[in-house]
Amino acid sequence: MAAAAGLSVSAACGDESKPANSVPVTGVARAGLEPFDRMMTTFVEKHKVPGAALAVTRGGKLVCSRGFGYADVEKKEPVEPASLFRIASISKPFTSVTVLRLVERGKLKLSDKVIDHLKIAPHVPPGGKVDPRWKDITVAHCLRHTGGWDRDKSGDPIGKMGEISKSLGTPLPVTPDHLVRYMMGQPLDFDPGTKAVYSNLGYLVLGRIIETLAGPYEATVRKEVLKPLGITTMRLGRARLEHRAKDEVRYYPAKPWTGSAVIGPKIGEQVPGQYGVQNFEAFEAHGGWIASAADLVRFASAFDDPKKCPLLKEETIRTMHARPEGLAGYDDKGKPMPLYLGCGWMVRPVGDQGKANVFHSGYISGTSTLLVRRWDGLNWAVLFNSDQDPDRKTLSGLIDPLVHEAADQVKNWPMGK
Repeated sequence: MAAAAGLSVSAACGDESKPANSVPVTGVARAGLEPFDRMMTTFVEKHKVPGAALAVTRGGKLVCSRGFGYADVEKKEPVEPASLFRIASISKPFTSVTVLRLVERGKLKLSDKVIDHLKIAPHVPPGGKVDPRWKDITVAHCLRHTGGWDRDKSGDPIGKMGEISKSLGTPLPVTPDHLVRYMMGQPLDFDPGTKAVYSNLGYLVLGRIIETLAGPYEATVRKEVLKPLGITTMRLGRARLEHRAKDEVRYYPAKPWTGSAVIGPKIGEQVPGQYGVQNFEAFEAHGGWIASAADLVRFASAFDDPKKCPLLKEETIRTMHARPEGLAGYDDKGKPMPLYLGCGWMVRPVGDQGKANVFHSGYISGTSTLLVRRWDGLNWAVLFNSDQDPDRKTLSGLIDPLVHEAADQVKNWPMGK
């Protein structure tokens, strides 16, 4: 089914080249794409990044897939084009498209109340009660981050694993079901639908709805999204270093840290922060996938031509990108905001012809990622096995304008495959 997306990963793997600098580079060097190589090698050196991967598509074809630096610094193993990285919140577009596929099948509606599809009993603390506004939260609210949760006010449950375990009376590690059950007994921070505030919880809720309607979350995403595109290496990742997947990089936070493990094999032991202090496996539908850069651009390019998209109908794609009503899409004077949250994507309109840059980034300890679908048909993914530079600046934010600049410098694009 790879032909449906017009990509071939093998076309960008195999040969290796190494420029004069100290950064190892893998993958095929394509004539005309030197601006990308210069940009990436300079970035890796300047910002002291252990390793990175870049993949680019143009016109639905893979034109660049390269590895830079090291997947394993200690063993001097270079990043390969097929290396797998934790993609963090770039997981959300995959969850969104899975939900929208189920909507197209008639298994649910965007207007459905999520409470009607959750098979989880709320955990209500002593003296508490279920916030009645939970009955107002819809599938669309969760997709567009308007469900009523503000992590700056009440905290993000993904950072409360120990507290949730104690409150529920269940041993660590907690699961996405546990996180949702706990939050169902907590008050909302605002009325659903009245504004947009980025929420990991909303996507964990969507993951539970997927399981109610279609079966296990990971298997359903594979069936609904990955298989039609011929993506075979992408999967949910594991938290502990000893459970690292084949071809997965190692992760190197800019500021190494340790803490008590919230996931086994030995709960409570001191482990590196990126390998068990955060329960990566419970991130699941909001941030738990691992993938190669080529996997991500294969997914992104599926939407290049909405009339021929192998995943969603043209009308559904418009819904996915649509500006939400009210303060989620407009400022308090009714003026359209230059950037808004769509269904699983961030959307930045370009000009007045209906074009937009559609993208998502990801960030957790030891990982920073970026996936961009540019208005002119270019798509790219940049993945790092670190999170920040020595000045504590997020790598995805630093690289974003530089990839645009490199793309604009390309004068003669090679034929993709």
